[in-house]
Parts: sequence; C-alpha cells; structure tokens
Amino acid sequence: MNELNHSMVSEFVFLGISNSWAIELGLLVFASIFYVAAMLGNFFIVLTVSSDSHLHSPMYFLLANLSIIDLCLSTVAVPKMISDLFYEHKTISFQGCITEIFFIHFTGGTEMVLLISMAFDRYIAICKPLHYLTIMNPKMCVFLQLFSWTIGLIHSLTQLAFVVNLPFCGPNEIDSFYCDLPRFIKLACMDNYKLEFIVTANSGFISIGSMFLLFISYIYILVTVQKHSLNGLSKALSTLSAHISVVVLFFGPCIFFYVWPFPTMPVDKFLAIIDFIITPILNPSIYTLRNKDMKAAMRRLSGQLVSFKKIL
Repeated sequence: MNELNHSMVSEFVFLGISNSWAIELGLLVFASIFYVAAMLGNFFIVLTVSSDSHLHSPMYFLLANLSIIDLCLSTVAVPKMISDLFYEHKTISFQGCITEIFFIHFTGGTEMVLLISMAFDRYIAICKPLHYLTIMNPKMCVFLQLFSWTIGLIHSLTQLAFVVNLPFCGPNEIDSFYCDLPRFIKLACMDNYKLEFIVTANSGFISIGSMFLLFISYIYILVTVQKHSLNGLSKALSTLSAHISVVVLFFGPCIFFYVWPFPTMPVDKFLAIIDFIITPILNPSIYTLRNKDMKAAMRRLSGQLVSFKKIL
C-alpha cells in the first residue's frame, strides 16, 4: 500500500446526488429513516435466530448471515452519505476511497454467493425433502457461509489489484456519493480502456452469473413442485416471487453499473441508493415477515425483552 503515497491526489471530492437543497433535504430524511430501519430490522433478525432454538436450522442460519451482510453493506456507504449531506464540500481521503471500494465489493460479492446458497437450501428442502437434513448438515452450512465470504474476498482483492497502483494527478471530483471502480478508474492519469474492460468483465461476470444461477434454481424448483401438486405450485410462486423481487432489485443496479459501458447518467446514483438503502430493508421484510415461524419467534423475543425491561 506504500504505492498509494506516489499519487499527487490525497483526497477525492464527491459531487453528491443533486445540487438542489430540497432534494438533498428529502434524501437526508429518507436515508436516515431507512438506514435506521434496516439496521434495527437486520439486527433483530440476527438476535432472533441466535436466541430462539426453534430457528436453529439451515434456512435461518443462512438468513441470519444475509442480515449480517446487509448490515455491513449498508454501513459501508450510507452513514458517510448522510453526514456529507450536511456539508457543501464533500470529501474522502485517497485511502478512505480505496477502503470503501474494497468493502463494497467484498460485501456485495459475498451477498451474491450467499443468495445462491439460500436458493440451493430451498432447492434441497423442496425437491429432496427426505435428504434435507443429511445434505444441509451443520458442516455444509458453515461451508456455504465460509465459501460466500471467501468468494467475496477474492473478488474484492482481485478488483483492487488492478487499480491500487494507478497514478492520480487530477482532477479529483467523483460525480457520486461514494467511491466505486468505474468513476475511480476514469480519474487515473493514464489510458485505462483495457483496465475498464477487465474490471467490467470481473464484476459483470459475477453479477450476471449469480443472477442466472438463481433464476435457473427458481425455475427448477417451480417445475419440480408443479409435478407433485398444483396447490404447492401456487404457494411456491407466492414465495419465490418475493425472492425474485429482491434478486432483481439487488442485481439490477449491479448489472447496470458494470455491464453497461461505465454509465455516467444521473440515474445510476439513484440505482445505487436501491442497493445500499432499499434492498437491506427489503430482505428482512420479505424473508421474515412472510414466514410464520420467524414471526412467532420475533413475538416471543419481544415478549422476553418487555419482561426483562419490567424487571429492571
């Protein structure tokens, strides 16, 4: 990381979401409410799954891990964005920008693989119910968790390996509210067409590949359920449609950022808001509030917390 000191640029300036005071004020209120809700919702899910023995199963283990990743992903950029809305001059250090890029790709890549793991869990539960506990044993659950984090880490480190030694001599303005590779690379003082293509291929491949695998698994589950019961098909459609909505909202912006040839349109800022703010609150809503066991466990935990508060 000593090479970072060779750059003439010591900090980057964010141009933010909009120049309109009214829009930024509305965004401040919106982002603050949704961020707090996402934090509380995902934290409550992790607490509920870890404290309730009825939820000590593979599905809820993976769900708790998804909530942890959502907590991390949202925290990477949203608090900085909220604090920057109070200032006209929005800056981030060179090292801070590199760090933000690392954690965005680390948590984002991890979530993509974890969503595939959760689809695999549902496939085993629906298509091979008699072998579910044998296949989805504790070792398999830990393996899926570690595999997700490992792939996310490899993906992020691979991306940084291409850009960490780039020379930056100015300008230093990033037309966004967070650091990410497309605009970061464009500020480098060198011909970066080939590098843009490599980074696009890396992030684009993991995004499209993960989304393709998810849709294939959902289709296979629906086909399998249809063979056994039409009533089961309608129930599976109801469940998977909600999951597909989350997948589209999460992967859609990622594909737009990295497969579309390095967009510079203002719309990509608002698509980023979906990934950082909207998706982390949709995951706990869709994966838990539609689940009877999870709702029952949350009520039990709420009752225990209220009783504990009364004792104090």
